Amino acid sequence: MSFRQLITGVILAGGRGSRMGGQDKGLVPLLSKPLYQYILARLSPQVGQVIINANRNQARYRESQLTVISDLNHDFSGPLAGMQAALHYAKTEWLLFVPCDVPDFPLNLAKKMFREKGTHLACYAQDNEREHPTFALLHNSLKTRLDDYLARGDRKLMLFMREIDAKGIIFTSESDTFINLNTLEDSRLWERQRK
Repeated sequence: MSFRQLITGVILAGGRGSRMGGQDKGLVPLLSKPLYQYILARLSPQVGQVIINANRNQARYRESQLTVISDLNHDFSGPLAGMQAALHYAKTEWLLFVPCDVPDFPLNLAKKMFREKGTHLACYAQDNEREHPTFALLHNSLKTRLDDYLARGDRKLMLFMREIDAKGIIFTSESDTFINLNTLEDSRLWERQRK
């Protein structure tokens, strides 16, 4: 069995999009295609299956023929809430999380993280400049620990990564691949660079 079959890919699209003027980030059009579809095209070949975590516009996301799940709570409490929902839903041993607003993330993300995780039950991406914990590979046995962490009222993703001894996987010379499109200006710039 290929390592890909052990992994469910999860697109995290459950945020409020406040810096995007309240728009659903994953649905912002880029060159006449919703942003999340660029994520899906890069993620699909890397994993066995893909699901989407979204708290709004679920019918639009379901047009992709993928399963769409919402957070278990409904207070838009950030990426950890999306991770929690996916850990409770997925049947695979591993889950690979990617945010819906980084259209150029590495094409070897799953392979590199899976191979370099060692004995760790979690790992996350980092480049030469910073950590990118929304790009995370988590073992499904961590769901209880995440439930407990969120039940305490904690929301900080990097703090949770430290608590579960997640390993940072370094992607060198690829820092621009982790650039996220936070604003409409970022999106227009991305489009201009590709025209």
